[in-house]
Amino acid sequence: MDLTLDVGEEYRLNIRAGGIVIHNNKVLLHKNLNKDHYCLPGGRVEIGENSESTIKREIKEELGKEIDILEYVATIENFFEMRNKKYHEIYFIHKIEFKNEEDKKANNVMYNMEGKDYLQYVWVDVDKLNECKIVPRCLKEIITSNKFPMHVIHAN
Repeated sequence: MDLTLDVGEEYRLNIRAGGIVIHNNKVLLHKNLNKDHYCLPGGRVEIGENSESTIKREIKEELGKEIDILEYVATIENFFEMRNKKYHEIYFIHKIEFKNEEDKKANNVMYNMEGKDYLQYVWVDVDKLNECKIVPRCLKEIITSNKFPMHVIHAN
């Protein structure tokens, strides 16, 4: 069961984990083709699961890839609105690495293995992140800063 909790009719609490993987100066981003933004690959933490296990599970489920956790990078307290709900999201970010050398080539679009055709995983040049809409916006700074760990409070 995902750690998502509706609090009254207005609020939703989300606990998420995301992974930063960089190869050849490109970062892997997740894109829902029905939305206008990118985000890090990852997903919701399940009850009883820690954030490292979450990102390993999510990458395996979504991309069929094994990863190593390199380091803890940041926690984002993210506040935003979506579909008439106010979100309070706690987002744990880890730097990750693909175990398989072939997966490190960073030159192809990857597709969701769970049958969600509207999801893509694309490599974006780190130097061109300012040209992309990434949510939460503070991820651009986190990806490029190399000052870890970070704690960011982000409100739209």
